[in-house]
Amino acid sequence: MSFVSGSTVLLVDDSDDIRLMLKQMLLMNNYRVIEASNGQEAIEIVNERCPDLILVDLNMPRLDGLSLVEKVRALKGKCEGVPIIAMTAFHTYGMKEAAIQTGCNEYITKPIEMERLEKLLSGYLQYVVVRQNSAS
Repeated sequence: MSFVSGSTVLLVDDSDDIRLMLKQMLLMNNYRVIEASNGQEAIEIVNERCPDLILVDLNMPRLDGLSLVEKVRALKGKCEGVPIIAMTAFHTYGMKEAAIQTGCNEYITKPIEMERLEKLLSGYLQYVVVRQNSAS
C-alpha cells in the first residue's frame, strides 16, 4: 500500500481505544495525526488549520459527526472541500445515505477493516496532493 507521507489526518472519535488504534495505524504509515474527542473540538481545530482529510465518528457527544460535517462544508475557503470519511458502529437504515448527503465522501462501519481504510486514505490523499500541485 502506498501512502502519501506527511499528510495530516484529523481523527475525531469519542472512544479513546478507537482513536489509539487508528492513530497507531496512521503514524506507522507516516501520516501526521491531529486528534479530537468530539465534534466541537474538531471544528475548533479545523478553524485553526485545515487537515488533508477528516476521519470522523458519527455518534459523539457535544457535536455529532453529521453536525461537524455540515459545519465543515459550510466553511468558506480551502477547507470546505476537505475529504471526509465517516465511521460508525451503528449501521442503521439510511445512515450511509444521510452521511453522504450531508457531505461525507465515504462511509465505513466499525469494526473497521484496516485494508479498506488504507485504500480510502491513500486514494483521497493522493487526490489532495494532485489538486494542491495543480493549484501551484
